[in-house]
Amino acid sequence: MRAGNELDLSGPWRAEQSAGDLHQRFVEAGFDDADWATLTVPGHWRSHEAFADSDGPVLYRRRFELDDDGAVPGTRRFLVLDGVFYFADVWLDSRYLAATEGYFSPQTLEVTDVLAARPDDEHALAIEVACPRQTDRTAKRIITGVFSHWDNLDPAWNPGGIWRPVRVVETGPVRLARLSCVCTEATEERGRLRLDLTLDPGPDPEPAPLPAVLTARVTGPAPGDTLLLEATRDMSLAAGDNHLAWTLDVDAPPRWWPWRLREPSHLVDLEVTVEVGGAPSDTRRLRTAFREVRMRRWQLSVNGERMFPMGSNQGPTRMALAEATPDELRRDVQLAVDANLDFLRVHAHVTRPELYDAADEAGLLVWQDFPLQWGYARGLRKQAVPQARAMVDLLGHHPSIFVWCAHNEPLAIDIQPGEDMDAGAMARAAASMFLPTWNKDILDRSLARTLHRADPSRPVDLHSGVFPRLGGGGTDTHFYFGWYHGRMDGLAPALRTIPRLARFVTEFGAQAVPETAEFMEPERWPDLDWDRLFEHHACQRRIFDRVVPPGDYATFDEWSAATQEYQAALIHLQVEDLRRLKYEPTGGFCHFCFADGHPAVTWSVLDHARAEKRGYAALRDACRSVLAMVEPREGVVHVASELRHGLEDAVIDVHAGSRRVGKWTGYVPANAVAHVADIDLDGTDELVATLTHPEVGSVENRYSPLIMEAVRRSRPG
Repeated sequence: MRAGNELDLSGPWRAEQSAGDLHQRFVEAGFDDADWATLTVPGHWRSHEAFADSDGPVLYRRRFELDDDGAVPGTRRFLVLDGVFYFADVWLDSRYLAATEGYFSPQTLEVTDVLAARPDDEHALAIEVACPRQTDRTAKRIITGVFSHWDNLDPAWNPGGIWRPVRVVETGPVRLARLSCVCTEATEERGRLRLDLTLDPGPDPEPAPLPAVLTARVTGPAPGDTLLLEATRDMSLAAGDNHLAWTLDVDAPPRWWPWRLREPSHLVDLEVTVEVGGAPSDTRRLRTAFREVRMRRWQLSVNGERMFPMGSNQGPTRMALAEATPDELRRDVQLAVDANLDFLRVHAHVTRPELYDAADEAGLLVWQDFPLQWGYARGLRKQAVPQARAMVDLLGHHPSIFVWCAHNEPLAIDIQPGEDMDAGAMARAAASMFLPTWNKDILDRSLARTLHRADPSRPVDLHSGVFPRLGGGGTDTHFYFGWYHGRMDGLAPALRTIPRLARFVTEFGAQAVPETAEFMEPERWPDLDWDRLFEHHACQRRIFDRVVPPGDYATFDEWSAATQEYQAALIHLQVEDLRRLKYEPTGGFCHFCFADGHPAVTWSVLDHARAEKRGYAALRDACRSVLAMVEPREGVVHVASELRHGLEDAVIDVHAGSRRVGKWTGYVPANAVAHVADIDLDGTDELVATLTHPEVGSVENRYSPLIMEAVRRSRPG
């Protein structure tokens, strides 16, 4: 290994459940682990049959050798843990290195002296990994988001393990310990990148202060190598960490755009090198872009152009996230674009880098949550604040990310979704939502300040799913009309009553049975194992009994199809309810949810095998860039357009069954919703609205009988 090289320790490791004093003995370099199980790193220990029910701690060991021939004086070596769920104690060659906490942020430990003490010997790395189950889910103590508490994942699952690569990295005498990059300006005339760097010359640099030269190069559009900027900076480094803020300006930059606004989206490559004595000591590379995002009153603009973002919540691509392939992560991005979505919300977790890279390349926006969901203990803030800063360091260079969110639904409650709530539970839920709490008013405010200081270029959502309340104006909102409460046609009337709640709706939807349903044992119909399906696969039987009762269907296939029809109708109706409110006051929406991470009956429109439910087509069609819409409650015809230009002489034709209700020709304004006409829908069971124009062809919008029946039942009389 030479400066800039690394040794990847991925592959087979030895592992054993911690018991007795084994956690004290296994750290010795000569410890015999020959009879231990073999675990793959990266991975999760539950994926091995020996640890299938384990909540840890689990002890990991890995032997490795280094080639020291021709070692350069001043070379330093570091052990990098790219991701461990969740706590780790690390030893190398029997020497204790450090304790780490946090599942998504890389941890770097210097091992120069430890490795130098045994230059010709085999080295032994020992790591004790713990991911404790949270017994009080109203006061969780680890920052793992959906992996520790979410109804879309099996609550019996434990994500524990070394889930990202482990590497030994070489540098020269100065290490680039930290590089955070955010774009703070992207106009046609100028692009500006703000770099925050930490340079580490070690505890005793020679000479002191140590002279060094920092060079930054920006090339692109990627993958091209046209030099856009080269800048240098002379440094004098003291012992320990040296912090530096550096602004890079590029004239007439190539800019990145969301796919719906403009193509292509341009990326650039940033390379930062520190040199000592005329030789490279360390180099970091990032792929980033020039783009601006602003959000005012929940209305988004990108590079100065206002847009109405339509998205969906996305959980882990797989429950065992380490086992998702790069192609699977990229496929989820492409499926979102194919569904006409502008963004995915990475719901209460940080996912693998491949998804962010794919979103950058595809022009898909990303709403990024910090991994907090529901209630947490008071002692968590001390660890949460540095992890929030680490999230910006890790992800801030991705142009696809347009908003940070500090906490999803910060309610200190533990209610099993789909179960009836008693009066006490309802009172606790209301108090947690509407009264001041430590989670909402102390933890979340601390995190939001941290995120804004680390990245002033993006909006920060204090928390998601909080209604206006005592001491706060509320944020984005979550509604489940037609599932947890009310009827599927209840969203629009509620938003008309309290328009403030319509500013940005980030959860709505209904469960549906997946296409890939073998895990449900459909051959047992109607005597499914409903308890198992509820406890481990999210199936909310009590709510299905109200909206799509299993007892009304003779076969499993009939019931499954009915659940999908219901979900599709709800998505269709409620997406249009929100599009009609575009900018007055709605800034966008985020459906719940996109794709499953394990076999389950959830709100997703794609199952764990990525087979489409009927809701996928409903979401895709309802999010088309140009759409003629009929408000089925009152017979109001609108046309919505996300195009940047108007359409002259567009034709809108509405039929109720075989009867033409109306036909209109006119101008469709750009990036707007326009009223077309009012029509009479009395007695209508079939409804089709079609927009025709040479640029977009014929765009048909067909309303299902379920929608027409739902709105007819809700009419007075």
